[in-house]
Amino acid sequence: MNRFIYTLLLYVSIEIAVLKIITKERKKSLWKTKLKNQLGFVTKTTGKVIWIHCVSVGEFNAARPLIDQLFKDFSDHKLVITTTTITGAEAVKRYYQERVTHHFFPFDEPLILESFIKKINPLACILLETEIWPNLAHKLNKKRIPILLVNARLSERSFKKYQKFSSNLIRKTINKLTLIATQNNQSSERFLLLGAQQDKVITTGNLKFDSNELSSSEITKSLQNIVGERKVVVFASTRDGEEKQIIQSYLKLKHKLQAIMLIIPRHPERFDKVFNLVNDNKLNVKRRSDELKCDDMTEFLIGDSMGEMMSYYSICDIAFIGGSLSNTGGQNMLEAAASSKPIVYGPSVFNFEEVSKMLLESNSALQVNNADELLQSVSDLLSDDEKREKLGLNAKACFESHRGAVTRLMNLIKPYIKT
Repeated sequence: MNRFIYTLLLYVSIEIAVLKIITKERKKSLWKTKLKNQLGFVTKTTGKVIWIHCVSVGEFNAARPLIDQLFKDFSDHKLVITTTTITGAEAVKRYYQERVTHHFFPFDEPLILESFIKKINPLACILLETEIWPNLAHKLNKKRIPILLVNARLSERSFKKYQKFSSNLIRKTINKLTLIATQNNQSSERFLLLGAQQDKVITTGNLKFDSNELSSSEITKSLQNIVGERKVVVFASTRDGEEKQIIQSYLKLKHKLQAIMLIIPRHPERFDKVFNLVNDNKLNVKRRSDELKCDDMTEFLIGDSMGEMMSYYSICDIAFIGGSLSNTGGQNMLEAAASSKPIVYGPSVFNFEEVSKMLLESNSALQVNNADELLQSVSDLLSDDEKREKLGLNAKACFESHRGAVTRLMNLIKPYIKT
């Protein structure tokens, strides 16, 4: 595939994407803004601008230590942060409020990009993780605007897909990037195998290890009042289909599981669905948003809130990382590690392959093959205080030992941003 064919195919996908926004997201307050921004309609930003793109909440949370450092080192610059999702936008606005300008990321179509780039006029564009956009790279490269792909990762699955369907397009695109700063050596090797120039690719480490996110004492107190003195197992950022597996396995072992099963779905639009799923299985369930105290009969609690994950971790005894029982590659394990919690995850962890390996090798986590093994491991850990504590302490030590990516990245980024 070449860029011309890619752009032709993109026109069809844009129509589908617009229809999806109108039909599926119109109940959300930001849907009109998202549609306008993605079509290139944004307000003009003046001054010296640094553009940072984070797809959604996970990428934004990873980028925050870097964004905070950019504020310190480039205090006279303006930061424009783009996200693709509305939940990502809400996270940006909640955390930085008026300190940054937020827009939704434009469609990768030449005319749309031309309008968008002209309006924000960035000195540099910083992309997070796997945001490889052929037309964006072409436009920025042509305008001699540095394009820095940071905290870059390339899973084995994505690598094979690129090789099979679009190796020529990807090779040309990544060589229009100014810098590819990767999370780990495996990703560096895969970018090189895709044809990236050797001098563009540098392993700098994972920004997620530099997170300084703390739990809110007020929120933690509120959650503690809800769960009381009972033990708590958090099922964090669960994806569609995982909750059903967890419930079915719970029903087999419920007599051994003397703890509250706290499920926090990844996407807020699924909060009601998951609550109803638990309720339909005739299990005693409450919602976090109702702020009702869990009694001895409460089996499940649905974490139907956003931005409270660190507080959820602070009150739990065991943390399961969602997305790992479904075939979606798993979610971030490091927040639980930073909270000194024993971590359990399933077989699908390709989004965090090196992190998961580090945790296993440092005896900081357990990996299971299915939901039955998960609930059995939870049962075993609930009855073994010493093992839970050891896993948690090891996880914290592993987290602390891999910090420093922000410093390494800033040393690379600074020469590309005009002061």
